[in-house]
Amino acid sequence: MSVESPLAEELAVPVPGGSLAVLRWPAAVPGAPTVLAVHGIMGNAQSWAVVARQLAGRATLLAPDLRGRAGSAALPGPYGLARHAADLALLVRQLADGPVQLTGHSMGAWISALAAAAEPELFTRVLLVDGAVSFPLPPGVAEEDALAAVLGPALDRLAMTFADLADYRAYWARHPVWPSLDGTGRELFLARDLVGAEPELRTACVPEAIETDGAQVLLDPEAAAAIRRLGGRAELLWAERGLQDQPQGLYDAERLAGAGLELVIDQVADSNHYSIVMGAAGAAVVAERMLATAGG
Repeated sequence: MSVESPLAEELAVPVPGGSLAVLRWPAAVPGAPTVLAVHGIMGNAQSWAVVARQLAGRATLLAPDLRGRAGSAALPGPYGLARHAADLALLVRQLADGPVQLTGHSMGAWISALAAAAEPELFTRVLLVDGAVSFPLPPGVAEEDALAAVLGPALDRLAMTFADLADYRAYWARHPVWPSLDGTGRELFLARDLVGAEPELRTACVPEAIETDGAQVLLDPEAAAAIRRLGGRAELLWAERGLQDQPQGLYDAERLAGAGLELVIDQVADSNHYSIVMGAAGAAVVAERMLATAGG
C-alpha cells in the first residue's frame, strides 16, 4: 500500500542486513538545518507528515522507518534500541552534511537519547517528545505483562488482518485518539502501515521487533539512563493526556519535577500521546521547537 506526501522523497540507506527506508522532506531555503525524526514503537516515517507540513520547508526533515516497521520491515534482527541507534548513526553519516538536530517521539525518544549519548558528534541537540524518561512499572504489573499493560489494545493489531484500507481506517476510527489527529496525516500513516494483499492486509510491524524493543523501553537500565547523559543538550515536550486519550498521560508535572533532570521540560497543552506529533496543534509546537533547537 502506498500513499505518499507530495513533498516527501523515499530513500534507501544501507545498514547491516539490507536497506533502511527513509522519507526526506527537503528544505525550501538554502542553508536550512537538517532534523532527524524518530517514530514510536508501532509508528512509521509518515508519523511525521504533519510536523513536516508545519516546518513548511524551513528545515530538511529525515524520517526513517525503524528496523522491523513499514518500508524497513524486511530488515532482520537482532532488534533493540541500541541497534536502532546505530542505524540512525549510519543514516546521518550517509545523508547529512555535518551534525543534525535529533527528535524522537515515544520509543523514538529513548532511541534518540541513546544515539546522542553514544555519538554526540553526530547530533547538535535532542528534542524528546513524550518519551525517554523512565519510571518504575506500576504496582502489581509483572515484567512479562508490562508491554501489554502500557500499549493495551494497540498490540492486538499485530495479529489482525484487514480487507482493505477502508477496513483498517474503520478499525482506527474506533480508537479514542482518532478525532484529535490530522486527517491527511493519519491517512498517510495508515496506508504506510499496511502490507500484504487484499483481503488479508496486516500491519507492517514485525511482532518480534515490537516485543524486543518494547521490553527494552520498559526494563533496560541503559535506555533509562541515556537521558541523564545528555546534560543541557536535550529538551522534553510531554503530552497532557495518554495513549488512549485518558486524562493521565505518560508523565505529569509532579513526577517530572521529582526526576531531577537537567533539561528544559514543557507540557504541550490539549494534546495526547499521538496528537502531540500527528495533530495540527501539537505538530506546530514540535516543529517550532525543532527549529529552535536546530538553530533554524
